[in-house]
Amino acid sequence: MFDRMSLQVLANHARAAAENMAHTLHRTAHSAFVKETQDFTVMLMDRTGQTFAVPMELGATWYPGLTYGRAIAMVDNYRPGDIAFTNDPYSGHVATHAPDTHLWKPVFVEGEIVAWTGGHIHNTDMGGAVPASLSRALTEIHQEGIRFPPMKLVNEGVFDEQILRIMATNVRKPDLNVGDIKALVGALNTGERKVLAMVEKFGKQGFVDGVAALLDHAEAQAREVLRSIPDGIYTFADYADEDSVEANPCRLKLALTIKGDEAILDFSGSDPQLASSLNVPSGGDPRHTMLLVGVYYILYTLNPKILLNTGLTRPFTCIAPEGTVLNPVAPAAVGMRSLTVSRLRSVIFGAFSLALPERLPAAPAGNNCIVNVMTRDHRNDRTIIAAVNPVVGGGGGMPHRDGTNGSGADAAYLKNTPIEITETETPVEFVTYGLACNSGGAGRWRGGLATEMAFKVFAPDTRITARNRDRSFFRPWGVLGGKAAGLSDMVVNPGTPEERRLGNVDTAVLQPGDVLAIRSAGGGGRGDPMLRESWRVGQDVLRGYITPDVAERDYGVVMVGESVDEQATLSLRAARETSVGHFDFGPERTGYEARWSDDAYDTLTSILTDLPIHWRFFAKTEIFRRMAGRRGSDGVLAAFREVCARFPELPVPTATREAAE
Repeated sequence: MFDRMSLQVLANHARAAAENMAHTLHRTAHSAFVKETQDFTVMLMDRTGQTFAVPMELGATWYPGLTYGRAIAMVDNYRPGDIAFTNDPYSGHVATHAPDTHLWKPVFVEGEIVAWTGGHIHNTDMGGAVPASLSRALTEIHQEGIRFPPMKLVNEGVFDEQILRIMATNVRKPDLNVGDIKALVGALNTGERKVLAMVEKFGKQGFVDGVAALLDHAEAQAREVLRSIPDGIYTFADYADEDSVEANPCRLKLALTIKGDEAILDFSGSDPQLASSLNVPSGGDPRHTMLLVGVYYILYTLNPKILLNTGLTRPFTCIAPEGTVLNPVAPAAVGMRSLTVSRLRSVIFGAFSLALPERLPAAPAGNNCIVNVMTRDHRNDRTIIAAVNPVVGGGGGMPHRDGTNGSGADAAYLKNTPIEITETETPVEFVTYGLACNSGGAGRWRGGLATEMAFKVFAPDTRITARNRDRSFFRPWGVLGGKAAGLSDMVVNPGTPEERRLGNVDTAVLQPGDVLAIRSAGGGGRGDPMLRESWRVGQDVLRGYITPDVAERDYGVVMVGESVDEQATLSLRAARETSVGHFDFGPERTGYEARWSDDAYDTLTSILTDLPIHWRFFAKTEIFRRMAGRRGSDGVLAAFREVCARFPELPVPTATREAAE
């Protein structure tokens, strides 16, 4: 039995082991996307594949609740020195898109597996239809690159060279892939040594019992947080800007039920699976890590001492019906699932904000655009494919401070690559890289500023992929009187006669001399902007965070030169009428929901749920096409009747058809 002190000692050892694994991978990785951007994970797992330790200093923060159990079971006869891997989103539901290659290694003591070391690296490219393998426009997983179901990559310490040869033949930059995989193998070996050291310190059974106690302790901490939240049902919805090339919004809806020390997250009101790559392959797992990423942030915000492991997921049950965007069936494309998960985090944050309005922030930017370039380097006559930089937006205004600039809370783990390194490794020239003025939502606590980046290319037919482009229409929301944030944008050759605004398009072909400019969204504001101290607003102006006209318009603060005119400010603010609702979504969503009210969208969802899975997205698109001039539930039903008349092949249940009449 572990007392609290000895359990904390074990927790410290486990976290230190995970940190050592992360440093091993970070120091030996080949691609900039792993060694600089840090899109990787490492973890220690118990005998069943449940994560019990993750690093806090390096790597992605989405995976503390990940379990490898289903994937582990798909490989037979593990022996010391074996390492298995997969990147197939539909095999074991560990990998969630093809570039994420997951590896796991058994740790044997006295002939028995006592733990696993594991982790993933995001390969820059896995082949497929576009460079870097990912685009919203892809419609089936076969377009997203080569996939490997769970199998052994290393047999008793020896790499399976045939597997590596198959991979190298199908990807665009094989040296990067193989180099990063071997770096991850080194990290797993580091983790194995650290586990064996813990077994030596605590004893075999003591280690096994201690790991179980760590999971139980995290569960108890999570339940304690839930007991601090008022019981109730909290409903919230948010939208991805575009569901596909059809460019209709994709709604994610959550009914969050808090009852004592348990929570149910019911996503049944969300859209059907899409004919694009925004689907999230959860496999219906009620505690899949992708469905609970927002919960990790909430729990850690409310208790920064909580242990980050699979145990904290136990009090939560997710409902994501099969055939929906959060539980698609094969061969649905899933490459851009990170965009949808970003929006899912916003949905979870919104629902918990209703439950605990005084303790939680406004919406973060919710888009982490990752820019990849495929071009020809005239300096050495080589084809280059590389990640340029993530363009991450601002954090939401906090209960006690402004949102973080340029590093939104839910994607802050993505590190920027110094432009000197990018320009050395990739033939591009940066024109702009910094914070975007006037992009944070106004509030007593201002939302964090967006990031803006522009670079020039020099080779013909340079191909750009900018995955996770979103928030160019639906803004990150403000709370408790705070205002929604600025929108994202992507423009070719801004300010010239050749300017092209791309909106949410995530691929582009550039020619020599073209400049691509990308801006993320900002973070939402929190609290009434008229209550922000005038000196803070003046400071924002001097720092270039906002312009003087925005200071006057949004904050009621009058600037004269570099100083605040306090008397004019008092007079202007006294004349302002303010209204404080819980959310401010911005004019775009307000206008959209005048036509597509919550009732209307619920009616649409009910209709689509009654259709066979492969008909749902088609029916949604056809109903949207017929909603011009219509609004509300009656408009949806009228549009649906027209669709039924136009497509008599549509297999509509009799009860659903009669209800629409």
